[in-house]
Amino acid sequence: MEIIGYIASIFIGIALGLIGGGGSILTVPVLVYLFAVDAVAATAYSLFIVGLTSSVGSFSYFKNGLVNIKTAIIFGIPSIVAVFLTRAYIVPAIPKEVFSIGDFVVTKSILMMLLFAVLMIAASYSMIKKDKKNSNTEPGAQKFNYPVILLEGAVVGVLTGLVGAGGGFLIIPALVVLSRLPMKEAVGTSLVIIAAKSLIGFVGEGGETMINWKLLASVSAFAIVGIFIGTMLSKKIDGAKLKPAFGWFVLVMGIYIIIKETLLK
Repeated sequence: MEIIGYIASIFIGIALGLIGGGGSILTVPVLVYLFAVDAVAATAYSLFIVGLTSSVGSFSYFKNGLVNIKTAIIFGIPSIVAVFLTRAYIVPAIPKEVFSIGDFVVTKSILMMLLFAVLMIAASYSMIKKDKKNSNTEPGAQKFNYPVILLEGAVVGVLTGLVGAGGGFLIIPALVVLSRLPMKEAVGTSLVIIAAKSLIGFVGEGGETMINWKLLASVSAFAIVGIFIGTMLSKKIDGAKLKPAFGWFVLVMGIYIIIKETLLK
């Protein structure tokens, strides 16, 4: 299963490099089901893996001038604060047994996986639906809707802190619609935001999580190899065309996790 896990780790990077968002949604299921990592620890591990991989992936966008620093700061600051506070205070405060329905006890790990599955289904919808705005969006004069951007940044930060996913599928549409960024610039800016908030969120991790640095380094290395492959493929393949197919895969995975964590327990 570990060999399959490392192969899957490469695909996490490929998805991030090719479509810019959604790849990190696979990290937690890979860690939980292929590496047998506890769900709560997996969300922490995912922050590190996604943060490191996204930071590497953002270099080529920086080099090509496809990162909007002002947007990254405005959207990123509330997101970074929210993810740090979530990992430092909210996640440790969740009890090990949350509630029970008859004989079925919803533990902290089950709750985290169910939250993650719901996020996967939401992510799949955003990937499957046809975008009204495409990569040919003309950049106009930026008009920041500060309250909305700050609120969405905070919400994405809380979600990232809870489930360990980067939230690129939420960030990219927000940057295109709210900040009027062209798609490629939105992808590059999104990677920078994801990298910063994920790594800082990992730093805010409570002391209850034991870190397996060897596993973390191995999975991160394979994911980074994947993002280089994905970035190269993005020059030859239109990631937007692959997005719906990947979205259907994420939808199936989300439904599978809900069934596995409830009916199959």
